Amino acid sequence: MKRRQLLSYAGIGLTTIITTSTAFKAYSAPNSNSVSIKALGHTCFLFTSGGTKILVNPFRTLGCTAGYQPPKVATDLVLISSQLLDEGSVEGLPGNPRLIYEPGVYEFNGIQLQGISTNHDRQGGRRFGTNVAWRWNQGGINILHLGGAAAPITNEQKILMGRPDLLLIPVGGGAKVYTPQEAQQAIQALNPKLVIPTHYRTQAADAAACDIGSIDEFLTLINGTPVRRANNATITIDPADLPQNGSAIQLSYKF
Repeated sequence: MKRRQLLSYAGIGLTTIITTSTAFKAYSAPNSNSVSIKALGHTCFLFTSGGTKILVNPFRTLGCTAGYQPPKVATDLVLISSQLLDEGSVEGLPGNPRLIYEPGVYEFNGIQLQGISTNHDRQGGRRFGTNVAWRWNQGGINILHLGGAAAPITNEQKILMGRPDLLLIPVGGGAKVYTPQEAQQAIQALNPKLVIPTHYRTQAADAAACDIGSIDEFLTLINGTPVRRANNATITIDPADLPQNGSAIQLSYKF
């Protein structure tokens, strides 16, 4: 039986840059004017609004994700950033959700989505291939999920990505993920209103088979920014509460 433990400060979390302490609410049933975000581990999140559920990057439990519960949750749409097992394993998902895994423009349940191709490594994609960053608006929130990325954002990519309300960005370093410093540069380039760091080492990792670091170094880089922590894995964001810049929040996660 897998351990169930509330991870502490360095565990799986949502760390977001906000202006006020009210920019995030505890989980409530989402409507068309808000979006709920559930952290499932690593780069996997479930977004729910207006009756539509979008699951991003379900994974297989091995390596850095070994201790997480398999993200086999009901969803309407699955977005995949790559076909690597830590962000592109769809085995065992219930129901018959639509699957999108290639760059391009799509429409689903009235939601327009755009997959933007980036390199998954610092060698022009020669080692780990292409990563797809996903951009869409749900519940009135412009969301950009960078998936797994290690290459700097080009001017062309920046134009396609726009300014997100909510940016999910990998920060753990390693061969195919931004280092904290690279993540900070990408955040400065995109100027998001909210930031959720992803893809960092937690207690769920198999120490012998995980090359990424914890969230601590990233949080050190934003030293001076207040950090708040929710007490569960789901938060709700309302467009009316979107900040311009400000404090930080981390969402703990049970596994």
